[in-house]
Amino acid sequence: MALIYYLTHVHLDFGSRSLLASECERVGIKKPLIVTDAGVRAAGVLQKVLDTLPASLQGPDGFVIYDRTPSNPTEAAVREAAAMFNEHGCDGLIAVGGGSSLDCAKGVAIAATHPGPLVTYATIEGGSGKITEAVAPLIAVPTTAGTGSEVARGAIVITDDHRKLGFHSWHLLPRSAICDPELTLGLPAGLTAATGMDAIAHCMETFMAAPFNPPADGIALDGLERGWGHIERATRDGQDREARLNMMSASVQGAMAFQKGLGAVHSLSHSLGGVNPRLHHGTLNAMFLPAVVRFNASAPSVIKDKRLDRMARAMGLQSGSDIPEALRDMNARLGLPTGLAAMGVEHALFDRIVTGALADHCHKTNPRIATGDEYRELLETSL
Repeated sequence: MALIYYLTHVHLDFGSRSLLASECERVGIKKPLIVTDAGVRAAGVLQKVLDTLPASLQGPDGFVIYDRTPSNPTEAAVREAAAMFNEHGCDGLIAVGGGSSLDCAKGVAIAATHPGPLVTYATIEGGSGKITEAVAPLIAVPTTAGTGSEVARGAIVITDDHRKLGFHSWHLLPRSAICDPELTLGLPAGLTAATGMDAIAHCMETFMAAPFNPPADGIALDGLERGWGHIERATRDGQDREARLNMMSASVQGAMAFQKGLGAVHSLSHSLGGVNPRLHHGTLNAMFLPAVVRFNASAPSVIKDKRLDRMARAMGLQSGSDIPEALRDMNARLGLPTGLAAMGVEHALFDRIVTGALADHCHKTNPRIATGDEYRELLETSL
């Protein structure tokens, strides 16, 4: 049976960060821990958000801020931030940044309110049902247009045993998403491209996934059209407001849709990201998309519903068979790596990557379930 679940309050417009204070009041947050990273703080983006908040939300020493989120959030970072949350008597979270900060904050929402190590609550460990409504309330303020974590029920965290695991519960859904494209103006071209391809990957993978969810399909197709049509403009001109607005929308839409499920692109990128945490998730998705789209073309559900041809129309292409090459061409035009080898990935890592991909929570929602040998072929093709 299809479960169709859309509950986050989403504020999507230029200047929407001005609503943050009233959203804290609505949600009941009186003393937030603000989770971000050093780059967002150094760029002055965090200050733009803090400027909208009243002094009443501060502690005696000012706002309580955790700014040490790593580029791929870790259980160690979650533990450190959760200790700060409890030490300062915080009652909620405001996450400001890209997907790493948002996912780190979701980890804190669990760790600060639930006993035991974080891995206890990982999806593949059977932990989703252990995450209760006791989680700390979260307001998400994305500063990139890519992960869509601001409207998603899940988080990806590298646990102490070096696995990159998913944590999923409707209790983790942010109470509010403040999606202000103005916070993405001037984002560096490389990061714009990588995060933008992440959003496009979400729209494409969830649309190809087999579960029945027509609203998700419609949202994903529209998000794909917006993302594909504006990613080059946003990358080329960081001040292009129309492009930034549409990329922010594509990001939100991809994550609204992927409650339906993702697939082999994410199984591989989650696994490889755990093997080498320095690799950017969105860039990995861009590398795997061409091979996985070609792999999925023979899936019965993809053929029956003409899913590749429908994606092709949203992308302005003649047919679904044109998609893999169009993706490679787009990656090249955006200045992304030519393949995994250019990112330092070697054959010696394949065994570990395949093992992780087969265990990943996205593995079983790909429309064509890959074997270990098929994952190796996908890696080889993407190298």
